[in-house]
Amino acid sequence: MLKLYTARATIGLACEIALEEAGADYEAVRLNFAENEQRGDAYLAINPKSRVPALETDRGIITEVPAILGYIARTHPGAGLAPGADDAFALAQAESFLSYLCSWVHPAAAHRVRGNRWADDEAAIAEMRRKAPEVFGAALRLIDTTLFKGPWVLGEAYSVCDPYLYVVAGWISRDGLDWADYPRLADHTARMNERPAVKTVLARVSG
Repeated sequence: MLKLYTARATIGLACEIALEEAGADYEAVRLNFAENEQRGDAYLAINPKSRVPALETDRGIITEVPAILGYIARTHPGAGLAPGADDAFALAQAESFLSYLCSWVHPAAAHRVRGNRWADDEAAIAEMRRKAPEVFGAALRLIDTTLFKGPWVLGEAYSVCDPYLYVVAGWISRDGLDWADYPRLADHTARMNERPAVKTVLARVSG
């Protein structure tokens, strides 16, 4: 059985949805961030980065969302969650989208709420808090107008890119942005909310 280490209100939700979509045999272990469980010795032995998510497999631990999502897709090919290895270009497009979310869009949002990761000066942290929604919003506009193919991220086929985008786009209101500026992402979120796997995971998380 796979074991996903995650926490409420984190990007780990994307991996949990992907596992549910894949029909994987898994257990979700939710860390309590309020009690700093992610920095405790028990979890650091699993993931010394002290971050979630982490996926425990029969061969060891996988960290970082693109790697976890890729692993889920490749180990559950029947679920069709990523282009096949026989289509190198389509697979690279999926990996490119995952990488963009991981390397730019997610950190852009994080600078608003976790500026102390990058600076100690209060003025610098305040400036990051001010600037981050602008950067995050610009990245989402690029996705909405250019990178998103529709009706799913890669086009007609649902993929592991979709739960990742779903969770990241869910921060739009939190960052004071207007959903009206991202009509395709709004439609995508509505579609995601109707998927049985998403409903199952959200009910479990909120329960």
